Amino acid sequence: MLQAYISVTRVKRRQIFAHKNKVFQLVETSKDIIYSYQIKPILQHQYTSPSVEYFLGEGVLQKLHQNSQTPYDLIHPDDYEIMQKKMSGTIDYSRPIVQRLKDMDGNYKWFEEYATPIYEKGELVAVQGIMRNIDEKMRLQKKLEYRLTHDPLTDVYNRDYFEERVSHYNHHCDESLAIILCDLDDLKYVNDYYGHKKGDDLIKKFATLLNDYFKGYGSVARIGGDEFAIVIPNVEYVTVKRLCENIYGDITSHNQTCDGLPIHMSVGYAYSHSSLGKMDSLFIEADQNMYRDKNRKKEMGSV
Repeated sequence: MLQAYISVTRVKRRQIFAHKNKVFQLVETSKDIIYSYQIKPILQHQYTSPSVEYFLGEGVLQKLHQNSQTPYDLIHPDDYEIMQKKMSGTIDYSRPIVQRLKDMDGNYKWFEEYATPIYEKGELVAVQGIMRNIDEKMRLQKKLEYRLTHDPLTDVYNRDYFEERVSHYNHHCDESLAIILCDLDDLKYVNDYYGHKKGDDLIKKFATLLNDYFKGYGSVARIGGDEFAIVIPNVEYVTVKRLCENIYGDITSHNQTCDGLPIHMSVGYAYSHSSLGKMDSLFIEADQNMYRDKNRKKEMGSV
């Protein structure tokens, strides 16, 4: 009877050992990064799977073993607070943790982590987690976000982005601010006599010129077929006036050196020392001033 019990016990031990060995092999060969970090009584690295070196480079494991502060050295400065919250127990462990870690070449890579806190007598003593590289996911996300806010023809911001900025300054952020509207003259003539392809090329050239001219002041957005808007926050009136007056010089220089059809445009602007509750009226005023400029040039017989 005793021998039978011993025999059964040995079999169970072998099964347990085999199971543990299988689990260990799975952890060791996983592409996900699996780790365990002791927090108390002292901060100490306990285990990190070898896959960390696939993503962060050879030598990272040795650094983790030698210096318990290594995770803080690897974390992106903007994500440092996330690391602190995770290691202090003040983060929501039920949600995925997204952060960036620096590889051995100094490049940051994105990871999504599911962390599990370990408590003893109500006190956080360790954190274990599984981290998955999400560089490709973040690239796709940024590409999608870019498409949602940018015009596909001109690559400047689109109307949705412009309206979001208008709403921001209208309801949430009070700034001295200007709205500038720019519109191509005679685009219909270009489309009718040269074709819509030439018209699109002219719109793209115009967008590039505006983007270069207003760089450092505000973001250019295409809000209609040939109409562009620029919101310039935290600016003085004299600066806005100068920008709108001097842009014609840049247009003239462009037309003197460019191949293809010249650019002719009209511009209007509106300014206020305060933006809260005034963005709609500023847009209307800028639009009216732009059409005054267009009509004035028509009356003068020049563009």
